[in-house]
This record gives sequence, structure tokens and C-alpha cells, in this order.
Amino acid sequence: MSTLTTTPDHTALAQLSARTTLPMASRVAIKVAYWIVLWSQRSRTRNTLRDLSDAQLKDIGLTPRQATDECSKWFWRS
Repeated sequence: MSTLTTTPDHTALAQLSARTTLPMASRVAIKVAYWIVLWSQRSRTRNTLRDLSDAQLKDIGLTPRQATDECSKWFWRS
């Protein structure tokens, strides 16, 4: 049984997409699912970052300004 991870795995996506036995609709669905997981992860990460204190931001090497800049990005922006 496989488990769903929140970290996109580019290698797994490439392997699935490269399989010629998958119908076109399946390959498209895999890519769509990948982007949804990636965008969801970015959104959750930025929401968590928004809640960190200045001391916590300092611990991870970010200034409050950098955190604000990151949190203001749309979910599809890296």
C-alpha cells in the first residue's frame, strides 16, 4: 500500500509520465494531482510561516520582511 506524501517527488512524476502504457487521460490526471499537491503544500507552508514569531523566524534564518514577502506570494508562485 502506498502512502501520499506532501513533498512532490519529481522523479516519481517523471517515471509515471514516461510510462507509455498509461492512457493520455491518466498522464494528465497525474500531472494535475502533482500540481494540486504542490500548490497545497506551498499554501500551508506560507500560512504556517505567517504565524511564526520574530524569534522563530530568526531561528530559521528569515527576517520578518522576508517572511512577509513569501507569505504575500500566490500559491502557484515558487
